[in-house]
Amino acid sequence: MRILQISSAQTLGGGERHLADVANGLVRRGHDVFIAARPNAPLLAELRDVDKENITKLALRNSLDVKSAHDLSKLVKINRIQIVHAHMARDYPLAAYAAGMNGGSRLILTRHVLFRLSRLHRITLLKAARIIAVSQAVASQLRADAIVPPEKISVVLNGIDTARFQAARQEFARREFLDGWKLPENSLLVGTVGELTPLKGQEDLLRAAVQISKQHPAAYFIIAGMDHSRRNEHRTHVEQLIEELNLQQRVRLVGWIEDLAQLYCALDVFVSASHTESFGLALAEAMASGTAVVATETDGARELIQPGETGLLVPIGDFNKLADAVSQLLQGTDLRSRLGRNAQRAAAANFSLERMITETEEIYRAELQE
Repeated sequence: MRILQISSAQTLGGGERHLADVANGLVRRGHDVFIAARPNAPLLAELRDVDKENITKLALRNSLDVKSAHDLSKLVKINRIQIVHAHMARDYPLAAYAAGMNGGSRLILTRHVLFRLSRLHRITLLKAARIIAVSQAVASQLRADAIVPPEKISVVLNGIDTARFQAARQEFARREFLDGWKLPENSLLVGTVGELTPLKGQEDLLRAAVQISKQHPAAYFIIAGMDHSRRNEHRTHVEQLIEELNLQQRVRLVGWIEDLAQLYCALDVFVSASHTESFGLALAEAMASGTAVVATETDGARELIQPGETGLLVPIGDFNKLADAVSQLLQGTDLRSRLGRNAQRAAAANFSLERMITETEEIYRAELQE
């Protein structure tokens, strides 16, 4: 198949990692994969298996970028693209135009988030051959919005390289990690991974950290994630709160980490304190690493975690309950170990990368046969 993947993202989040994994996997399976992305997009560095000649850099400024729409249409025509696949709402109209101007192309749209769409995007969705939801929660939202016929909606759960995270656990050297962060040998590590933004709940974790530290003097906290706001106001707020709560010696605000697998393995407890989550890629990665997890009851987390079996769930925004759950896991290794083992098995069974690529590939084939 000849497939065009489109993304105007200027940051590297879960949706972009999803696109890169699908694109690289399809190339390995022998498909001709083309990419349209913005110049200097972080996504480009992740497309390790895609032929550089198949990558086109376009402005992709917004949903009404007429020039980019025409450029995409030409790209589709010249390369005889069969599948046009867009992953961000602002790219949907551009992709729809490009596919619509080339009668043999089928339009596929992936919905990664739960936010409601504008009227323009609703019109675009009607032109899609299939809408892929990355979780049952996203699919339910699409059905509730009643924008497209339910039969056009397919669920393809996000996938991760579960084998890589399992292997990291076997190779992990905790002493080296603690030395690198200048942490005591007996440290109990609690951490989170995600963009620095109020929706990810870093403030709730910090407020919970005050209570956790009183019960567990050996507890330290690692917050990994970038601030993509224009003036770094989210990171500034987190730094100010750390100082206000007198957590300077307890918290490591580490920004971007290249090898997240090592971080997950180092943690005694992984926390997802998000206020909204359509799936929870970092949560799935922590589970695949065999780390015990505590998460807020977002739609995505409820889909990933079986409470008491593969992790613990707490109410959204309730830092007191969050502190209680983390403290419960830090009190002894038995519960942590059991939840971690169960989580790792569940991740391997449900969130594999190859399963995600296969299901996406099957949707493409089905649409081309119609």
